[in-house]
Amino acid sequence: MNDLRVRPATEADLPVLVRLRDDAARWMPARGITGQWRPGELSEEHFRRVMAHGEVWLAEGGGGAGGAWELWWEGEDAWGPQPPVAGYVHRLMVDRGTAPPGTGRRLLEAAERRVAEAGRTRVRLDCLAGNAQLNAYYRAAGYRVVGHKEGKPQPGGAPKSFTLLE
Repeated sequence: MNDLRVRPATEADLPVLVRLRDDAARWMPARGITGQWRPGELSEEHFRRVMAHGEVWLAEGGGGAGGAWELWWEGEDAWGPQPPVAGYVHRLMVDRGTAPPGTGRRLLEAAERRVAEAGRTRVRLDCLAGNAQLNAYYRAAGYRVVGHKEGKPQPGGAPKSFTLLE
């Protein structure tokens, strides 16, 4: 998958996006990561809504989908009202069965380029506060902790606490 290409996801990609999300949700508990995502939690309709108000990107290479992410242009649930200086990365997903090591970082870099192309100077994301592995991953990728959000609403679940990084 060294020839990884990214493109905006389309309606035809909705089943792939749900599969990537559910596979990631199954992968996490196998690695001791709990409380983050659950299989079946998000449907095609979720990704369709994001595509209508933001962007969903799909990474392909080696004949298949290697990962995806959502890019939002607002992040009020976690960040409150903000001036339009950032893009907000959500649901970074990597196909652990086909993607080589480093794919997640390559997806982050593609998201960072897209945010810069849009004329924004910051990339922000939030991460479940109790997910030490993922918090460490984002810090190692160059993100710094800039705050915390208690009680952020979750799709289909109870509010959770998040670390804010940029």
